[in-house]
Amino acid sequence: MLIRTPGVYRPQTDTWLLAAALAEAALPEGGRVVDVCSGTGALAVHAGLAGAASVTAVDISGSARMSTWLNCRMRGIDVEILRGDFEMALADREFDLLLANPPYVPARPERPVRGRARAWHAGRDGRSFLDRLCARTPTLLAPDGAALIVHSTVADPERTITQLRRGGLKAAVVARATIPFGPVMRRCSDHLVEQGLIQPDQRSEELVVIRADKTRK
Repeated sequence: MLIRTPGVYRPQTDTWLLAAALAEAALPEGGRVVDVCSGTGALAVHAGLAGAASVTAVDISGSARMSTWLNCRMRGIDVEILRGDFEMALADREFDLLLANPPYVPARPERPVRGRARAWHAGRDGRSFLDRLCARTPTLLAPDGAALIVHSTVADPERTITQLRRGGLKAAVVARATIPFGPVMRRCSDHLVEQGLIQPDQRSEELVVIRADKTRK
């Protein structure tokens, strides 16, 4: 059971799909792990229980950081929690594993995006966070490090893979799941149809986990 302080988005299927991919990844114990957009800290917890030597969590939300701290504390996991946007918070640090369940739902522009919407609202095409994450991932990974990133196919996984490969990483989809639209996707469905991202009668989406590896040259 995870503690979720007020205003924190509840973990959904994408979180558990990414957690399962982490369990199946056969990554070595004792690595440095970062959980980007930690939310409740569910992935930070999984990494800590899997044997990570250090766990760092980053989120812009104070409520999310509190949730992460509480959930890790309850399980005896020592976690470093950083505040703010991941690019500034992580600066020039390197990790052996990057986990990310970032905002990826295409939605009509809002100024500003507030509250729980920050956990999913990702601009008109769903790429406002993903493009920045793909650009920074190569520099956040140590040699032989890996990243696991989850998002919906409405946010263009081929673009994610292409950007990661352009950064010198090996990248491919390693897990998939098709699920019915939840409340957020139903709310945004008119916009998704207008953008040609879904069919008018579509009521489900496919989630993917993309793994990217930084191999030694």
